[in-house]
Amino acid sequence: MTSPVTEARAGAEPVMAGTAPRVLVAGIGNIFLGDDGFGVEVVDRLARRPIPAGVEVVDFGIRGLHLAYQLLDGYDVLVLIDALPLGESPGTVALVEAEMPASPAPDPEVTGPAMDAHAMSPAVVLATLAHLGGSVDRVLVVGCQPATVAEGIGLSGPIAASVDQAVTMVADLLAELTYHRNLPTDERTEPHP
Repeated sequence: MTSPVTEARAGAEPVMAGTAPRVLVAGIGNIFLGDDGFGVEVVDRLARRPIPAGVEVVDFGIRGLHLAYQLLDGYDVLVLIDALPLGESPGTVALVEAEMPASPAPDPEVTGPAMDAHAMSPAVVLATLAHLGGSVDRVLVVGCQPATVAEGIGLSGPIAASVDQAVTMVADLLAELTYHRNLPTDERTEPHP
């Protein structure tokens, strides 16, 4: 049986031996809208754990523009953590690899004067990043099916119970993404035939 991390990586380009990507783990969501605060809670718990070198864990909340500007610092992988409508029962956690458009078309909402600095749609963030001249190679989303996003502070029971599962999933993903960085040099090189 394969893990959700392995399933998300199927078909993805492998990390070359001896290299490890720069990874930004971004918790997103609005803590004033119930389960929409899922990503914020997960990164809060992740920040208390040891994090591999080359990885940054940041709570962006609803600050999409800040996330786009942070990505300009040159990351290979973006891991978004968010409440996500999966069409499953509340509390279901899934890892999804976002498809990256070959060249994103300019978005009038991003380039126009009416851009909302608090817009957190991943599509808007990535379009803003492209407009600013930046890019990211891979975008992975750890999402949790919310029970409610009504006004109120605090996660519902099923979503609160899923936070530890998401923390473990992200930790496993980070270990996989940064595995080669932690090997001795002689173990990083692949044998030649």
